[in-house]
Amino acid sequence: MERENVQNQHPGSERAGALAGIRVADFSRVLAGPHATMILADLGADVIKIESPEGDGTRQWSPPTNAIGQSTYFAGVNRGKRSVVCDLRDAEGLARARELAASADVVIENFKPGTMEKFGLGYAAVAAENPGVVYCSISGFGDDAGRDLPGYDLLVQAVGGLMSITGQSDEAGGEPTKVGVALVDILTGLNSVIGIQAALRARDSADSPTAGRGQHVKVTLLGSLLSALANQASSTLETGRSPGRMGNAHPSIAPYETYEAADQAIALAVGTDGQFGRLCEVLGVPELATDERYATNPQRVANRVTLKAALEGPLRTRNAEEWIERFTAANIPAGRVNTIGQAFELAETLGLGMIAETSAIAPDGSAQTLRSAATPISFSETPARYEVPPPGIGEHQSAEWLPR
Repeated sequence: MERENVQNQHPGSERAGALAGIRVADFSRVLAGPHATMILADLGADVIKIESPEGDGTRQWSPPTNAIGQSTYFAGVNRGKRSVVCDLRDAEGLARARELAASADVVIENFKPGTMEKFGLGYAAVAAENPGVVYCSISGFGDDAGRDLPGYDLLVQAVGGLMSITGQSDEAGGEPTKVGVALVDILTGLNSVIGIQAALRARDSADSPTAGRGQHVKVTLLGSLLSALANQASSTLETGRSPGRMGNAHPSIAPYETYEAADQAIALAVGTDGQFGRLCEVLGVPELATDERYATNPQRVANRVTLKAALEGPLRTRNAEEWIERFTAANIPAGRVNTIGQAFELAETLGLGMIAETSAIAPDGSAQTLRSAATPISFSETPARYEVPPPGIGEHQSAEWLPR
């Protein structure tokens, strides 16, 4: 089926983002997939969120709710989309879903492997009718030996090793701890966007061996986590030894953790000997910079415990803000431990524009402004736009642009 350019057929169509003209049939739900498709929508793609009659499960994940009564969990990853209900168990709903897949540049789904095939919506079936489709499948552990394993962020943080390096050490009485947000889902969503855009580039490039043809992009939660373990993964693979938990400390740099000032903790990220020397001068303990235990980074790492005690003594004589001002003036990386609200305030004072606002109508008819975290990518010519609020379930069911 021919894909129509629908950029001028729905609210917010005046935008001309980097992905203008790209239609996305979004069969995903919860977090990884919806986060990916929200980014695509922010960048100009026309994203059609295809929901079951019950809707994306995160619609019910509240409190809290936003100004129009939506779950903030749902709203935080679904702006910029249009919602259509397709009951895949019903012939009419399944036919509509297949039409949407056939009209799309991109199809994305995160069902258990094999589910889409049961409905005739797997990659082979969709590509047979729509050869140019870029089809992205997100799963927890792949579609081979791990196809039946449940793909939940907490589970992947556990089995993927992230929890083993997160939290206070055994010596400090700690236990393996999850990260405070579903980080693996977010990483997987970002990898999905990268894969989708690369496949679109290959399809649309005359020099590509796949010119004019789409392909199947597969992204897993476990793979996304393992690739994001960075230096910890490299250390494990090269030495054969798995690192443990160190709280806020760093395995290869010191001082590089949180330290207590008179009123609250300060994060110090001292990565060079020069920075360490300036730190000692500001703290009034210049002798530490030449102490044989601390003169170089490997020595500081080896003597991290005594170094922390030596630094926290003077740090506790002043409040965090006073120290941070002094450290910043001396070009020493330091900052207070902010709440999320304080972090957004900081971003605003720095002019980063990290709050996205959309206008919406509440059930009582009042106009409301919804706020969520913006896409952190800046474009000089095709900036991200935030014009369409998170949709109500089936809000665009009868729109004229839908395939018939």
